[in-house]
Amino acid sequence: MKQRISTYIQGVFYIIAGINHFINPEFYYSLIPDYFIFIVEFNAMAGFAEILFGLLLFFTSTRKFASYSIIVMLLIFITSHFFFIQQGSCIDDGLCVPQWIGWVRLVVIHPILVWWSWSVRNVW
Repeated sequence: MKQRISTYIQGVFYIIAGINHFINPEFYYSLIPDYFIFIVEFNAMAGFAEILFGLLLFFTSTRKFASYSIIVMLLIFITSHFFFIQQGSCIDDGLCVPQWIGWVRLVVIHPILVWWSWSVRNVW
């Protein structure tokens, strides 16, 4: 029962995160590395993917696919974490935190999110 609740919480988490890409797109634009040429489109695709994968976590028939897809998505997002750290963990007119928080996001929180997704892949 706890794993099922964790799965649903994770689904809601990614749906809300995905919706936020459309509500506050400017927040994400400065976090996307410059070598992604189509920043607006990349942000929209990331938001759409988070919403889609979050929804797919609610169904046992698609949960494993959603879980693995979230892991791949999180691995792709590592580039943004490195970019953020390279910028001194402070983006002009954007998110600005102490640099150690940027590292904690990359080295601690990000692996926890990967583990969380992995842990729900077989929840029935």
